[in-house]
Formats: sequence, C-alpha cells, structure tokens
Amino acid sequence: MALGASLNVQIVPRFNNAPLVFDSITNTTTSRQNISVTRLDFLVSNFALRNTNGNWIEQTNRFAFINAREGRTGFSVNQILSGRYDRIRFHIGVDPAINHSDVAQYPAAHPLNPDVNGLHWGWMGGYVFLAIEGNWSPVAAVYDRRTNLENATVADRRYNELSGYSYHLATDRQFMTIELPIALNLISNAQIQLALNVDKIFSAPINDTNLSTHSRTNDIFADQLHRNVESAFAIVPLEGRVPRVPNLTSLNNLGRAALVPPAHKVEMASKAKPYGLTISKFFPQPDLPRDNPLTGEGVSLGSELFFDRRLSGDNSQSCARCHHPREAFSENRRFSRGIGGEVGTRNAMPLVNLAWKKEFFWDGRAASLREQVLQPIQNPIEMHQSLPQLVSKLSADTNYHRLFANAFGSPEITTDRIARALEQFLLVQVSFDSKFDRAILGQEKFTADEQRGFELFHTEYDPRHGQFGADCFHCHGGPLFQSQSFGNNGLDARFKDLGRFAVTKREGDQGKFSVPSLRNVALTAPYMHDGRFRTLEEVVEHYCTGMVRSSTLDPNLAKHPNNGVPLNAADKRALVAFLKTLTEESLK
Repeated sequence: MALGASLNVQIVPRFNNAPLVFDSITNTTTSRQNISVTRLDFLVSNFALRNTNGNWIEQTNRFAFINAREGRTGFSVNQILSGRYDRIRFHIGVDPAINHSDVAQYPAAHPLNPDVNGLHWGWMGGYVFLAIEGNWSPVAAVYDRRTNLENATVADRRYNELSGYSYHLATDRQFMTIELPIALNLISNAQIQLALNVDKIFSAPINDTNLSTHSRTNDIFADQLHRNVESAFAIVPLEGRVPRVPNLTSLNNLGRAALVPPAHKVEMASKAKPYGLTISKFFPQPDLPRDNPLTGEGVSLGSELFFDRRLSGDNSQSCARCHHPREAFSENRRFSRGIGGEVGTRNAMPLVNLAWKKEFFWDGRAASLREQVLQPIQNPIEMHQSLPQLVSKLSADTNYHRLFANAFGSPEITTDRIARALEQFLLVQVSFDSKFDRAILGQEKFTADEQRGFELFHTEYDPRHGQFGADCFHCHGGPLFQSQSFGNNGLDARFKDLGRFAVTKREGDQGKFSVPSLRNVALTAPYMHDGRFRTLEEVVEHYCTGMVRSSTLDPNLAKHPNNGVPLNAADKRALVAFLKTLTEESLK
C-alpha cells in the first residue's frame, strides 16, 4: 500500500428519493405533513475506512463543517493508504474532549471555529452536532409562496397555518456514528457520494410536543432523532462523469486551517509596524484579510479617511456622519441623510466587531469590508462621489501622500488603497469591555434584574418541557451576540423591502436581513433595518406581542405562539436590563 491517496466526499441531501429543495414547504413526510427545510448544518469528524483485512484506518482529530443550504456539502480526506476498502465510518459531532474544549483555540477558517460553523452554544457550552430547522403545515395543503396579492385572504390563512420546528442535536449523548458498506479500490484520487435522506429523520409527526429539541437530559425525542440520522445516510452509486464537489475543504486536523482562496497582492510599507489587535479571550479567532495585514500606519490612514468630509461629492459629510463613534458607529436616526438632503431607505448599521462578519450591509451584498466601504461613497443618495474624483481630491493633498507612503510604501493614491485603509480602521473597532464581560470574568456582579434577563436571553421558550425563556440566543448567541445568518424576524407579512432576496434571488430569502450584534445595543437606536422601533422596550414588545407570520419567518420564531413569546412585564424589564449590560465601558 502507498500513502498519499485522496478521497473526496460529497453529501447529497435528498427527500423521498429526490433532491431536497430548501425553503419550499412541499416536502411530504410519511405522516403526510408538508414541511420545509431551511437549515441543515452539521459537523463531521474522524473519518475511517475498513480494509479488506478487517482493519480500520482512521484519521482522528479531523473535522469538516457541512452547510447544505448554502452548498457547502463536500470535504476531502487526504493522505490515505491506497488499497481496497469495504466499509466507511464517520461521526456526526465531536467527541467529549473536543466538545468541552476552549473554542478560541481554533484558527479562523477551521471547521470548529464558531464563527465558521455557527454551531457552538457559547456560554451554555458545547457544540450543536446537527441542526435542522424549517416550517411545517398542520394541514396537508401545499403553500405556494408566489400567491398573488388578489389572493391575500388565502395566503394569510396559509401563513397562519405555518409553524416552525427547530431540532438541535447536541451533548455528548448525541454523538452519532455512521457506518456504511462500500466497494472502494483507492489507488490515487477518488470520489464518493453519500445521500442524506432527510425524509428518514422525520419518522414521527411534528406536533405541539416536539417542535424543538435541545437534547436535554432524558430527551427521548432527541434520542429518536439521533437514531434516525444514523440510518439516513446511504452510498450513492456514481454513474458516468463524477460531478465537481462544491465548496470543497479539507477534513481538518486541530492545528491546520481550512483551504482558503489565494490572496491578492499584499500592499504594506516595509517599515510599517504591525497593529496588535486585542480581543476577548472568549471570542473566536477572526478571519483577517491575508492580503491586507493590520498595521499602525494603515489604521491611522483609515481613521483619517473615515473622518474626512472630502469623501463626499460636495465635501459636506464623512463616513462618521452616519456612523458616530460615540454611538457604536451607528446613527440616532431612522434613515440616514446623504448629501443634498437625500434620505435612504435603511437604518445605518453599527460598525463594531466587523472582523467576525463575512457579508456586509443589511442584505449582505458585499463579501468584504474592502468592497463595502466604497459603495456608500459612490451611492447617489449617500455620498455621491465617483472614485476617480475621490482619488483626484486626495492626490491634491500632500499630507495624504505621506500617509499613503507610510502605510503602503509609496505615495501613490488608488481606490484599492483607500479601501484597504478603511478596511483596516474598521477591523480594529472591537467591543468586549462591558459590564457583561466583567460579570463573566467574575469581576462584577449582575443586579437581580440583569441576572434574570441573562437567564431569559439564554433559555428557550418551550412550556411543554418547563422552559419559559425569551429564546434570544438562537439568533444572538455566543460572545459576539450575533450570527452570520440572515433572518426574517416577523416584522411584516408583506415585504416592502425584500432584503436578502435582492442579492440571492432565492424565494426563501425574502424579507430576511443580516442579524446584527447586540453589543452596545442600548446606543444604536432606532432598531431594525428600517429603524421602526425607537427603544429597546419596543423591540422586546415586538417579540412578545407583535410578531407577524409570513412564509419565510425564522423557524425559531415560527415555533412560538402567534404574536410571540408571552413574557410578563417584570421579565420584559429584566431582559432590557440585561441588554444594557452589553454597552462598551468606554462609550458610557
């Protein structure tokens, strides 16, 4: 046998022997229920092959993250002994030692980095091994999300019939093992496909007693789902040309980062000093741009640009006009005003902890900060300035020649360098020094209301199992109090702003917007993408009494009663008290 063969593994989600269509409530279970799948994420570990001598060849401490809805369905296993194999084995989840380890140790692109997988429970500890979420209809009527406005009465009735389910398999008890027969002659490189028959996960009908599971002690339903998942995989015979595995990443070990795209050319002055970015010990490692290293000179140049009014067409406003540092880089205004008094259609987002974001703007249309920072400059209702005009303006200032030379090695001013400097400045705006952080470190204590709010925030609302929390952590969990996802949080039944859909053109993304961080949330009013709520009290009230059902409502909200989670007045006050503990000390 020779060492060095590679095996590419592609997981193919299916439902009733057909490709799984995400978001569409047209998947019929064996119980004759119509369901959608809006999320299917899980962790893979310790892939093994059994040779024909009966010996298992296992790669321990190797991991992959599968995000099926977004097409991250493949991984590669490298450095395998060539030969004949008759069985494969892998785990869904991670073993106890890894499950209870410090997640801050994992490199930025590693599958176990919480910012990559969104499957870590933060302060509650441990990973979610598999998350499957969606909506379901208690009646056997297929919902057509393209219903015209003239059929609004029918559509509204169908919205009200939709509920949500949220199944999160976690804890050491739910560590799952998949083992399958295979006939594999591995000589150099090969590929296999594994069908994940999602319909087999739903062996029991969804009802009011099993809308969710978080794998609590003696959770019989979680145990059943565990067994269902283990039996849901099958080998898919490959016929003809082998398709390319999308989003292929290595099955990583603990010390290696995932495969990353090649970086662009690094621009940095030889004498520029590295910038020491300080972060919380609880934060995951950020995925900083490899082709734009942080330097003191780059950050200083970015700061100068951020506060320079010449970035606007009429020299009247800077980036800071709509993103005030003392307001966590947000604006106390429902819609920002551009030059000439033009008014936008969305609220200005806070600009903190952006080093942990992967897509920017409310709809995620920018894939990097470097791309994001140039769009407001050119936007006709914001700063309304062409990039050549901006370069010409700055080039007339000899001080900028010095600053660009200090940062990038030459005095040349380009659009790319402007974007790089602004990117560096924004990446270092980090927030982790609040009363909450000091309380977690044992340096300060919550008041009784704040402690109650903390408990409500991190507890599910599931009265059937004695849980009466506010259920905030699903979307705003972990030390960053944000996620990489986009969600519909029940603001409207009819979408004036289509949100994420405008970028992806996926029907299931209608009315979805970026989930913002709640750090410094007491300073960033008004709230939501359209700034409709003036106070935190109004926000909490929305989730208690004002939530509206629609076809794309987040399942973690859709599983709750109509209108929201029924908190009493004292608990609402406690939740607001806790949210105020997230304010950065330096901003008070």
